Amino acid sequence: MSPTAVIEISRAHNPYPRQGVQADDHGIPRYTELPESLIAMLARHVETGPDVEAVVEVGGQRLAYRQLWDRAARVAGGLRAAGVARGDRVAVRYPAGVNWVLAFWGTLMAGGVAVAVNTRSSQPEVEFVLQDAGVTVDLAADRPLPDGDPLVVDGLGHSDVAAFFYTSGTTGNPKGVPTTHEAFLANAENMLTCLGLPADIGVGLRTLISVPLFHVTGCNSQLLVAARVGGTSVILPAFDQAKMIASIPGERITYLVTVPAIYSLILRRPEFATTDVSAVRWVGYGGSPIAPTLVQALQDAFPAARVFNGYGMTETASIISVLPHDDAVDYADSVGYPVPSVDLGIVPLDDDPSTGELVVRGANVTAGYWQRPETNAETIVDGWLHTGDIVRVDHAGRVHIVDRIKDIIIRGGENVSSIEVESALLAAPASRKPR
Repeated sequence: MSPTAVIEISRAHNPYPRQGVQADDHGIPRYTELPESLIAMLARHVETGPDVEAVVEVGGQRLAYRQLWDRAARVAGGLRAAGVARGDRVAVRYPAGVNWVLAFWGTLMAGGVAVAVNTRSSQPEVEFVLQDAGVTVDLAADRPLPDGDPLVVDGLGHSDVAAFFYTSGTTGNPKGVPTTHEAFLANAENMLTCLGLPADIGVGLRTLISVPLFHVTGCNSQLLVAARVGGTSVILPAFDQAKMIASIPGERITYLVTVPAIYSLILRRPEFATTDVSAVRWVGYGGSPIAPTLVQALQDAFPAARVFNGYGMTETASIISVLPHDDAVDYADSVGYPVPSVDLGIVPLDDDPSTGELVVRGANVTAGYWQRPETNAETIVDGWLHTGDIVRVDHAGRVHIVDRIKDIIIRGGENVSSIEVESALLAAPASRKPR
């Protein structure tokens, strides 16, 4: 792709401070003070809160931080005995739960790279990912966790790759997205800033993970955000409306994230009306358009909470923009303002400088797809990753997604935005009020 003119999105009205963020020699915004690695981040909480719950599997195991560390270190030792060396890829194919978390942390402690495999993929798709990533050990659901002498490697740093997540995009085979320790840490820091989470909130953060851990939302913006502050991840092994609702008071949940459709479903459940949700302080959503009426319903249903819309990609280690609570209803069609550690810009499609393809650069943005040089040359130009999303930027610098470049409906020779069609359906009278 040839160099293109990028119009950076102004931060003049951006509510998220960039404290601790500086541009490096290549113009990439980075946090100047982060833990040296995910392992160092976890170790801090093992030292300061060893008995605090780290991970809870609903209906299953519960692990405190010291227990998580000790068991993950044994997984690391088992992986090393199985031949995993530093930088080797390990497939994580357990269902959402404690074993998935132990496999993830154990792989990192061994110096390996966790390959988060979609458990819903067909066998040919799984085989492609295993081969493409060059997996050394496959931790499949029907196999026990590795076990060996405790091991935690030294010397992991920001530039070391911690995990691969695979994204299929719109066409072709899935693409591996190498994600560094810095990218994970930067995403967690962005979440703290945009949600107004105190860095020392600790046991005050209990997040209910009802989305898959092989997606960046569940792993990066919930599991690892909880680990960043010494909080607790409560994991639903499989989505179940009744269990999700019961877990909110049962596990003293303070932080929720899921897609709009799930919120619409649980708000309609008869038992939700009598559920104690007073502990919930943050309610996040994303992944699809949301009707203003559903946003208002969420604010009414969780009166003590701040609601927010998050937008991101696998390639950006999760969020790159957040719409704050105060804008949530009036600007429900917006995904908000750029988070602190990214610059967002647009490449105009025509003479309108406020509309075009969204591009991003930042500490949490991948350097490129795994073994895809041609795709990388097309996608990353002059340090900017082209998202493929067409956006409009309003007067305050809020981003509104208009469409995907490859998802335009052509009717009668005219381009029609599929997102506009979906938004119109959401606004229809029959969709306005959860029943």
